[in-house]
Amino acid sequence: MAINSGSSSLKFQLFVMPEEELIVKGLFERIGSKEGIAFSYSLNNEKKAFTIEGTTHQEAVSFLIDFLMKEQLVASLEEITGVGHRVAHGGEYFKASSLVEEKESQMIHELSKLAPLHNPVNLAGIEAFKAALPGCPQVAIFDTAFHQTLPTSQYLYPIPMKYYREDKIRKYGFHGTSHQFVAQVGANILDKPLEELKLITCHLGNGASICGIKEGKSHMTSMGFTPIAGLMMGTRCGDLDPSVVTYLQEEKGYTAEEMNTILNNESGLLGVSELSNDFRDVIAAADMGEEQAIISLDMFTSKVKQTIGAYAAELGGVDGIIFTAGIGENSSWVREKCCEGLSFLGATIDVDSNNQSKEIISTKESTTAILVVPTNEELMIAKETMAIISK
Repeated sequence: MAINSGSSSLKFQLFVMPEEELIVKGLFERIGSKEGIAFSYSLNNEKKAFTIEGTTHQEAVSFLIDFLMKEQLVASLEEITGVGHRVAHGGEYFKASSLVEEKESQMIHELSKLAPLHNPVNLAGIEAFKAALPGCPQVAIFDTAFHQTLPTSQYLYPIPMKYYREDKIRKYGFHGTSHQFVAQVGANILDKPLEELKLITCHLGNGASICGIKEGKSHMTSMGFTPIAGLMMGTRCGDLDPSVVTYLQEEKGYTAEEMNTILNNESGLLGVSELSNDFRDVIAAADMGEEQAIISLDMFTSKVKQTIGAYAAELGGVDGIIFTAGIGENSSWVREKCCEGLSFLGATIDVDSNNQSKEIISTKESTTAILVVPTNEELMIAKETMAIISK
């Protein structure tokens, strides 16, 4: 079982391994919404969707366990021989995937201060499955692991070195499992070895990050010490003048905890649009002429474009730009806006291909390919889990 808990979502896939035979996959969305949790799943080429009661990740996990038994997808829960969990932040402690025992659970908990929207819900999933499946190995696959190849000049911050030496304050990067997966798929589409390509992968969802990949390795990435940095996101602010934080604390008397809530939960698309953190809602409002919705979308797509341009410069060129995740895969409007003006890089959108979300959406004349690659972090999680428990 592969579990991928995001800040407002939970994806799952159940596999027969090592054959990689998919039994069922599904998605819980809008977790935290007062209107309930949107649940959808695909089974035997049939898709169903409905809303379930609850607002938390724990309630989603509880529903999932009952669902597996009710639909007779497993004869008993003991049939599940391993559960792999996406975990956002591994710090410098976890440099690769790991079995999760008491020591590892405690460390994931301690690292929650660096990923407050993610590590707690990742750990909640681990603990829920531990309780439901006693004795079944639980494996953590860390978002940060792929970015362990960042050069020192890319992961250090220009603050006194003692804060890195003593407190390990540095850029870690996230969405590593997704960036790694779509880069390999992109290389297959382009029919070239990954190690010979310069790629920019854009994971655009409620959480969003961009990665510059060189010689098959993460060379730069937009998220940093925590998943709040980089692009403007659903509820996260992204890059910000640090003085804004200290100014608001001094002027408003906010505590560190209150500022953390503002920057992680009340900012980004939600904060600027004053409508929603869901891109679908904001795009609909923008289509109706809502000014704040239009501004917030312009801010998001502009930051993506700026980052692509900067990464292309640092990589010394780019062979392919890849869009993935909920927004990157499904919003042709966002992709088009993000690629406007990138013809100087040899990247031009083919409007018809983009509207149809084809695999390659760049024009035939483009020297830089633009791709849409559905991410499959769950398959990567399942493979990693299989490798760990086999040892």
